[in-house]
Amino acid sequence: MVDPLSEVLRSVRLTGGVFLDAHFTAPWCVFANMTAEDCAPFLAAPAQMIAYHVIIEGKLLVAIGAEPAIEARAGEVLLFPRNDAHTLASTHGLEAVRAGTLIQPADNGGLLRILHGGGGASTRLVCGFLASEDLYNPLIATLPAVLKLDVRVGASRDWIEASVRFAANELAEGRLASSGVMSRLSELLLVEAVRNYSSTLGDHETGWLKGLSDPQIGRAMALIHHDLATAWSAEALAKEVGMSRSGFVERFTTSVGVPPIRYLTVLRLQTAKLSLRETRKTIAQLAQAVGYESEEAFSRAFKREFGLPPSLCRDEPHGTHTSPDKQAKHGVRIC
Repeated sequence: MVDPLSEVLRSVRLTGGVFLDAHFTAPWCVFANMTAEDCAPFLAAPAQMIAYHVIIEGKLLVAIGAEPAIEARAGEVLLFPRNDAHTLASTHGLEAVRAGTLIQPADNGGLLRILHGGGGASTRLVCGFLASEDLYNPLIATLPAVLKLDVRVGASRDWIEASVRFAANELAEGRLASSGVMSRLSELLLVEAVRNYSSTLGDHETGWLKGLSDPQIGRAMALIHHDLATAWSAEALAKEVGMSRSGFVERFTTSVGVPPIRYLTVLRLQTAKLSLRETRKTIAQLAQAVGYESEEAFSRAFKREFGLPPSLCRDEPHGTHTSPDKQAKHGVRIC
């Protein structure tokens, strides 16, 4: 059976890899913030990045901003869906050193390294990334700032454990900075972390993850994300997932919080809005890319959604003409 979450992630064309092998000895504390330059050896500057740390040995505390620190141990993975800057430490109350100042080049041109600390208890991390050229993905807006995954449990435990061991052995030899194996591992780690998080959501909650937990609704969402330009209708989506139109619309709306065509419209327009600011494509090109037959129809829909035409939105600062009520109502983040 097709897994909707995996299918949606594949539709946004994620690339994965690792770039850093870090070995710390207590006491230690670092401030970490992955940048596009860290991924430069593997791909051009991505539109979105998700950082992660696989803890190979020892334990650590992780904190984002003023949020309480959480503990993670060997066999667990920390993922940062929006690539938030974070602090890693052996214990509380230590002054942080910027991780970027500690990075050393590998002797053989392989992975970057960090060797740092006071000589006490050892902690070893493999630091990696997931990257996407897509400018908008509602999954990122839905997730908390940090996810913790225990790779010793879960449906994909054996595959993940074997892959992490393989990666660790290769890293010791300065190999495997980026490969098909690591891309697959990175994606699988994210899928398992999101699945674990979604299992904690209450039955009363609606939204993106809730929809994905329903095999048929999740499949419809995957179809939408796979190709925004397709002229989807509620009837066509219902047929694809083997449901009646009325039953499909009712279940989609109950699960996700908005009807399917409204979901498609917001996703198309949000993608176009970000593209206006991040690319120099013409309005006509953007309209076609997100499924509008004419520039005029696209412009009307865009103004109806955001309060101004796309020609003016391109030069507006981020956040202008944004309605928080509209964000909450539709369950997708509007920049």
